[in-house]
Amino acid sequence: MPHHHLWTIGCQMNQAESRRIDGLLVTAGYESVPHLEAADLVVLNTCVVRQSAEDRIVGTLGLLAGMKRERPDLLIAVTGCFTARDRNALRRRFPHVDLFFGSGEYSALASWLGLPSSATQRGRDSASCCATDGGASAAVSAYVPIIQGCNNFCTYCIVPYTRGREASRTPADIESEVIALVAQGVREVVLLGQNVDSYGHDLPGTPVLADLLERLHPIDGLRRLRFLTNHPKDMSLRLIQTMASLDKVCEHLDLALQSGDDDILRAMGRGYTAADFSRLVSEIREAMPGVSIATDIIVGFPGESDQQFESTFSMLQRLRFDVVHIAAYSPRPGTAAARRYDDSVPESVKRERLHRIEELQETIAADINARYLNTDAEVLVEGSRRGKWFGRTRTHKLVFFESGGDCLGQTVRVTISKTSPWALQGNLVYNSTV
Repeated sequence: MPHHHLWTIGCQMNQAESRRIDGLLVTAGYESVPHLEAADLVVLNTCVVRQSAEDRIVGTLGLLAGMKRERPDLLIAVTGCFTARDRNALRRRFPHVDLFFGSGEYSALASWLGLPSSATQRGRDSASCCATDGGASAAVSAYVPIIQGCNNFCTYCIVPYTRGREASRTPADIESEVIALVAQGVREVVLLGQNVDSYGHDLPGTPVLADLLERLHPIDGLRRLRFLTNHPKDMSLRLIQTMASLDKVCEHLDLALQSGDDDILRAMGRGYTAADFSRLVSEIREAMPGVSIATDIIVGFPGESDQQFESTFSMLQRLRFDVVHIAAYSPRPGTAAARRYDDSVPESVKRERLHRIEELQETIAADINARYLNTDAEVLVEGSRRGKWFGRTRTHKLVFFESGGDCLGQTVRVTISKTSPWALQGNLVYNSTV
């Protein structure tokens, strides 16, 4: 049996698409191997949101070029955002790559593998069992894309150029996939979109995300629903109220701030002010006390002054997020920011600002997580690592605990005995599995 290795970097959407690709490869008779050196076929699923990601892609393609010189029969395919560029230019630059295909172009891969067009559906069915991010078991949690692309065109972001305009899947199609996943043992579904809050505007009847959550909620066997990523200017009060009213929808949100300065937000094309964002967070926390919120911050956007950075820093101090994903600005070719602005903030200043936020967030996260000490947490068990079971609370806190039994896929109660900024540890409350 031939072997394949699937190399993936980037967002959760890439991970979901890699599982679909893996399903097609299994249908074509390939068996997955953990190292690319042992593979007969290597597929790279790529991301170019940051320069560091692009550098890793180019480095890996260089490694594969050397491998192909030694093994001319090695097959190499590349997909993802990297392939949104001029394909002819990519073929000239990387002649050792056998196939470039775009994000979601499963029919092109199926044809190349010699599979019929109907195999793309079978590939999705096979992919249902694949693992989610962080080592989660195949039978526990799964990503389900509900909308592709983005219409917002934030000036720093390459996504609208690599994934195109927004295109929603129908509620019936999504429901069918979720029912199939649950039948295979999945207990948590994470609905995905570059902007999930735009879901449905392009469909007949213009259903919204709240409608979709209400439609999926009654599915027997489904225990938890999550969704990401949200755009602050598009998140509605109805969505917040729906979250609060449906007990399967978890009390956790990914809500990107990016900057706490209005001038920088305007230059980014974000469509809201710092005050707008603060009001939204207040509405969320009022509707769902105890909700956890993760956010994204970009430091060193062109022209960001010390005072503007301090506005962001102060906002983080005030709003106290559970998680902050921080990135230093890097210009992406083709974006408005790359055309309009010089990358004027020195790298040393970007690093200093990034580290200041990291230190602040470590302190905040430690304080928030300390509140869980000596409390019982409901944990959906995703897998085991180094002799301990692990899973997530409804507020997306990572929890480790010991048990001699098989807890995989179970929802258990754990008494938290130790906390840190990054995870919680505890003891299983026996006879409490639900």
